Amino acid sequence: MVSNEELAELLFPEITTTIEDLEKRFPLRQLPEGAQVTRFAPSPTGFLHTGSLFTSMISYLTAKKSGGVYFFRLEDTDTKRTIAGSERDLIDQLAHFGIVADEGFFPEGDKGNYGPYKQSARADIYKAVIKELIKRGRAYPDFCTPEDLDAIRKAQEESKVLPGYYGAYARDRNLSNDERVARIKAGTPWVIRFYSNGDHDRKTKFTDAIRGEIELQDNDTDVVILKSDGLPTYHFAHVVDDHFMRTTMITRGEEWIPSTPIHLDMFRALGWKAPKYAHIPSIMKLDHGNKRKLSKRKDPEAAVSYFLEQGYPTHALLVYLMSIANSNFEEWTIANKSFDLSKFPFSIKKIALEGALFDQDKLNYFSKEIIAKMPLEEEFAQVKAYADAHDEKLSAKIAENPEYVKSILNIEKDRKNPRKDYAKYADIYPLIRFFFDEEYESILAAGLPFKAELSHDLIKAFLNDTKAEMPFGTDESTWFNAIKEIGGKHGYALSNKDYKENPSAYVGSVSDCAELLRVAIVGTNQSPNLHEILEILGKDKTTQRLDKVIASL
Repeated sequence: MVSNEELAELLFPEITTTIEDLEKRFPLRQLPEGAQVTRFAPSPTGFLHTGSLFTSMISYLTAKKSGGVYFFRLEDTDTKRTIAGSERDLIDQLAHFGIVADEGFFPEGDKGNYGPYKQSARADIYKAVIKELIKRGRAYPDFCTPEDLDAIRKAQEESKVLPGYYGAYARDRNLSNDERVARIKAGTPWVIRFYSNGDHDRKTKFTDAIRGEIELQDNDTDVVILKSDGLPTYHFAHVVDDHFMRTTMITRGEEWIPSTPIHLDMFRALGWKAPKYAHIPSIMKLDHGNKRKLSKRKDPEAAVSYFLEQGYPTHALLVYLMSIANSNFEEWTIANKSFDLSKFPFSIKKIALEGALFDQDKLNYFSKEIIAKMPLEEEFAQVKAYADAHDEKLSAKIAENPEYVKSILNIEKDRKNPRKDYAKYADIYPLIRFFFDEEYESILAAGLPFKAELSHDLIKAFLNDTKAEMPFGTDESTWFNAIKEIGGKHGYALSNKDYKENPSAYVGSVSDCAELLRVAIVGTNQSPNLHEILEILGKDKTTQRLDKVIASL
């Protein structure tokens, strides 16, 4: 009769490494007490998902706040879904948000002593562990074809039992080793399954770092651990990798909670201590009154690239994600207006259990605050980088006259309460286009929104006097007093108080007077500080615009 050792040798004759060898090769990390070893382990199957950025941020902060290690592992065993080059995009985008691994997979080569950090390069490690499991009778070759598995599923449907490869429905788990060897030698294709000793009627308990104690049905399924292509499944690779990379806390999405009994079953079978799990709630979207997860297919904001293309400062998105990561963050920001995340006492225990709804308005609020308080040189550098990559018109204007654009960005910036016009850099050009002559011409051609009750004669008279008498190079108070005096000659009240007391005696208030000038110069009744706009345009350009408006009436 063929022994388990002989079966294991027949299946993996090339594998001479043992688990003991691997334990020596990947020793326990020498870290301070309480230091956490965390990882981000994406598949190279496309863009960086917003939920993945959320998860990686939490993983990164958990390691950094505890004096531990954060590493990057590439889980590329699903060869059918792998997209060439996407691993570089993932790493580049994470780095754009300041999330850079201490060790792990990098396109230029691994960094660290616990690699390879790319699963497809770890095949011999997985096979060494599987070989040992076969020797222990905890794994076996399975010869079921897709048609065989379909037949098992149909039988389970007819019997109205839970689907899966377990117990009496695990067709090949009880084959003798002699039968297995005969099939292998006959060239019958095989995969390797885990031999579970679990009982579906028992419970598995574990303590989640976010959710506390969780109790689920024990795993009794003989899951596939090595596919026919020689690569492991996620379930098995995760257990082996996180053991030998000495991960202490696994941060992953809540969709993996039901799979945890499978992973704990494997850790027990191998005699290994399981890491802590922290299952992170999904970011949700409200869709016709119903909550659902952010969808790659339906929601542009599901991709991190969306925020980069729109020009949200990376810090703003991280601040927003922190606001949904820790319930006490927004209260903390009241006393910490700098939004310096390095000073926030992040705690994985304060993550809310319910998935937060994605809130664009809240993101815009944080982003406006951050842009408004950003030093001019820093903002200009970020705007230029964004424009060069995503906004051809703005990029051309910056290249043509960078100091002019810088002066525009500086409007109302040096005040106690700086103006908060821009939620993202994509907002900038549409709001400042009136500063550029060719854009102003198109605005003028489309018609200016003067109040309908104002006669053309009154508008022309006011603008003519403004052109002749309005001062330049003065402080804002002097300038505004001059505008009031000009307005007073044309029937405008010299103060809003006078107008409110006797509105029928005036054409309008001093605010209406300033609005008339604003419409003529800017093309709209809303803009940043008009005095600063006029100083940037200068007397000659302002005069030219007033002449064109007067001529058009």
